[in-house]
Amino acid sequence: MELKMATAGTMESGDIMIQLAPSDHPGLDIHLQSSVAFQFGDQIREVIRETLMGLGITKAEVYATDKGALDCTIRARTTAAAVRATGNDVWSE
Repeated sequence: MELKMATAGTMESGDIMIQLAPSDHPGLDIHLQSSVAFQFGDQIREVIRETLMGLGITKAEVYATDKGALDCTIRARTTAAAVRATGNDVWSE
């Protein structure tokens, strides 16, 4: 799947900013910046990974800056970034 650079989310409290970029190597490379990464980093990465894989994205650089987002917000922001990066509207299917 062809990707272009895309971003979704904000730096506000309770939100997460997700940036997707094309990658030269296979797999999802998730870079997470979060003050709660020690406690919840694995869960945040897994939500991002599951969301992208479910949308058919298996090769990307992902930069996530978390400000205390809940799983539902992480999924929504990841989905929005994926739609912008691919041009595929997942909501119209």
